[in-house]
Amino acid sequence: MQIVSDRGMDLAPEQLEGLDIHLVPLTLTLDGKSYRSGVDIQPAEFYRLLSATESFPTTSQPSPGDFAEVYRRLAATDPEILSIHISSGLSGTLNAAKAGADLVPEARVTFVDTKTLSGAEGWQVEAAARALKAGWSKEKILDLVARVSAATDTIFTLTTLKYLIHGGRISHLKGLLGSVLNLKPVIGVEKEHGKYASYSNGRTLEQAIAKIGDHIAAQHKPGTALRVQVMHGDNPDGAAMLRARVDQLFKCAWLPTSSIAPVLGAHTGPSLVGVAYAPIAAYPELP
Repeated sequence: MQIVSDRGMDLAPEQLEGLDIHLVPLTLTLDGKSYRSGVDIQPAEFYRLLSATESFPTTSQPSPGDFAEVYRRLAATDPEILSIHISSGLSGTLNAAKAGADLVPEARVTFVDTKTLSGAEGWQVEAAARALKAGWSKEKILDLVARVSAATDTIFTLTTLKYLIHGGRISHLKGLLGSVLNLKPVIGVEKEHGKYASYSNGRTLEQAIAKIGDHIAAQHKPGTALRVQVMHGDNPDGAAMLRARVDQLFKCAWLPTSSIAPVLGAHTGPSLVGVAYAPIAAYPELP
C-alpha cells in the first residue's frame, strides 16, 4: 500500500524524514504568477513575496487529472493506495481525488477525510505513514488514523482579517466589523463537518493567545500531558508567545515548530499562529 496526501497538510521536515508520502500540490497565484505550493514555492519565499505586494493571492485545488496521474503512476507498482486529505468542509480536494480515482480503475484507493488541515492533518498522515512503514495492515492503519483524528484538535489566531475576508472564509460584514474593532479572532476546526468555528476574540495578539490557552484548558484540565505542535505563517514571535502560554498550562511533549503551507497562508496571511494538540492519554502510540 502507498500513502497519498496533499499540500494542505503541515509537518516539520524532521517528521517527514524516512516516511514515504506522495503529496499532490495545491496551486496558488500571486501577482499573476502561479506556483505549486510546497513544490515551486516554499513558505519563506511565499511570505516574503506576500509582504512585498498589495495584491491578494488566490488558490485552486488539484484537478482530478492531477490525482489520476499520481494514482496511475503508483498503481503500476502497487494498486493499494490510502489517500488522506484536507477537510472536505474547507476544500474540494477530496472530491477531486475521488474523481481522479475514477479515471484509474486499476488503482484501489481508500479515502480519508481528515476533517481538518495543516498540522492536525499532518498528524494523521504521519501516523499512517509510520504504521505502513512498520508493516501494519490497511484496517489497522485506518483505525489508528481514526483514533488520531478523534484525539486531536487545532486552534489558531491572526492579527489581520483581510486575507480571510478576501478569500471568502469569513463574511465581509463580519470581517469588516472585526477589522474596525481591531479584533484578533480565535478560530478552530469543528469535527462534525470539518469547518471553521469561531470561539472568541482578543483585542491584541497577546489576548488572543491567552484565550487559546483558556480554550484548551476548558477541554483539558491544566497540568494534563499534551502532545503539541505550534505552527505559524511568518510570525516567529507569536509562535514563541503561543508556545510559552501552552507550556505554562500543560505538561507538553513538544513537536518541532512548523511553517504554515503557502496555499493555507494565502487565506490567512503571514501573521497566523496556531497549535495542534491532543492529550497523550488518548493519543495512540505510533510505531
